[in-house]
Amino acid sequence: MVRSGVARVILVGELDLDSGPAVQEAVSACLAKKATILCLDLTGVSFCDCAGLSALLRARTAVLRAGVDLVVEGVGTQLARLLRLIGAEGILTERNANPESTRCASGTAATHRHAETVATADARLRKLA
Repeated sequence: MVRSGVARVILVGELDLDSGPAVQEAVSACLAKKATILCLDLTGVSFCDCAGLSALLRARTAVLRAGVDLVVEGVGTQLARLLRLIGAEGILTERNANPESTRCASGTAATHRHAETVATADARLRKLA
């Protein structure tokens, strides 16, 4: 659901080949509802492999191509290390947001004046046992 142009996608669990399509579905659903800002919450991601990283990068590309502002929060140490290994450490940071940012939700920088209203599109990923 998108309210005032703001959507929030919360990822939880493992992000890999099996769960990557859920990311695309959630992001596509938000874009189809004309979101103007998308908050991608990775706080609950416990593991991300190359296929999961690919899903995140495809989601980022889709969001930015649609002209939607992207805000990423909760990049954990494992994902940050993976990004650093491929030389893309800054690609999923708040640097994707423009400098005139407001607050999105729970302390995350955002780039839209209606950012105080956050809708949620959950992409539930497989939990580690």
